[in-house]
Amino acid sequence: MISRIDLRGDALPEGPALRDLLPRAEFDVSAALEKVRPICEAVHHRGDAALIDFAEKFDGVRLDRVRVPEAALARALEELDPAVRAALEESVRRARLVHREQRRTDRTTQVVPGGTVTEKWVPVDRVGLYAPGGRSVYPSSVIMNAVPAQEAGVPSIALASPPQAEFGGLPHPTILAACALLGVDEVYAAGGATAVAMFAHGTESCPPATMVTGPGNIWVAAAKRYFTGKIGIDAEAGPTEIAVLADATADPVHVASDLISQAEHDPLAAAVLVTDSAALADAVEKELESQVAATKHIDDRIVPALKGRQSAIVLVDGVDEGLRVVDAYAAEHLEIQTADAAAVADRVRNAGAIFIGPWAPVSLGDYAAGSNHVLPTGGCACHSSGLSVQSFLRGIHIVDYTEDALADVAQHVVTLAEAEDLPAHGAAVKARFGWKVPGSK
Repeated sequence: MISRIDLRGDALPEGPALRDLLPRAEFDVSAALEKVRPICEAVHHRGDAALIDFAEKFDGVRLDRVRVPEAALARALEELDPAVRAALEESVRRARLVHREQRRTDRTTQVVPGGTVTEKWVPVDRVGLYAPGGRSVYPSSVIMNAVPAQEAGVPSIALASPPQAEFGGLPHPTILAACALLGVDEVYAAGGATAVAMFAHGTESCPPATMVTGPGNIWVAAAKRYFTGKIGIDAEAGPTEIAVLADATADPVHVASDLISQAEHDPLAAAVLVTDSAALADAVEKELESQVAATKHIDDRIVPALKGRQSAIVLVDGVDEGLRVVDAYAAEHLEIQTADAAAVADRVRNAGAIFIGPWAPVSLGDYAAGSNHVLPTGGCACHSSGLSVQSFLRGIHIVDYTEDALADVAQHVVTLAEAEDLPAHGAAVKARFGWKVPGSK
């Protein structure tokens, strides 16, 4: 059901050579880019009419309008299963606790007497959030997008999710209920590239956004790439990933269930076990067979994901070698199930999020750990972070110098300007002192 890669015995290669040995899904955003280009341009030129036509083409429903009535949001929350509402409320509460602590404060540094630099943190003006709605419904993604944006103080927040024929062209009612619970009342029935284009260009019903965030499929990723430079984006999210670094102390039941939990997202989802224990590898394979047979989404998601080139059991000589492998892989989600797991986790350098020990499965982070589940994929965790309050903030430097403070450094500024052959830069300083810079000969 899942392949093996044996890296025991020989010295592990460095850098890209090691990454090339590891499993990864094929995810060609460049090829998808050309397919989303006409969609994005149609939304640009035809606005809501294009969104309505694309909803009929891709989602099988003809919309009367793109924006969701506020009454539909209120009704969805009223009709929500009380147990689901309670779970969402607890997820929101925990997410707010974590994300509120991320808010940066303005800081002023006195460089010299009379000369200060202040770093001021300002939220983006307007953000468009995306909550997927294809194979599954993700109210948790509403929380993971909206809470950090709200805690950052973004003044205008809108959300899009695909229209559902089953619900009369509205997004899934649980998505709408989550929006109502969070106070996000500007919601649109738009999916995939069309939603990103709507936020980037704006339409008759939806003002343009400064930034678009949220997970999605390859079409969402391609549309984000298409609009990079016009709008801010969080990341080009690819298929979800889990890597588990485990030794002989790990419980194969836990490991197998966690691999399956990510495989049920998508046929391209990656499930990777890195272990120095052949006995654990054998036991996990047996558990996969029995646990997969007892769950849902077997043939359309889980089995293709586990059998795909993106999933494997990787055998290594020891935990040290396993750490090198998981750092090279840079997983979206990394579980550490080893002896002294916290100490091992402390040595990890590349991961979107790290889950320590047997009682912190990835599914906890998906819903109720308080952490954010919008995380870098495709190895991007070696240079990028997950969604946070910082994603929605911009640092602006404010420079405040007195005449004396400028005079004290003026000659250095002029010298550097002339060294770079930019004499007008130096002249801008000289002009303030009657073209005779203090301290010059």
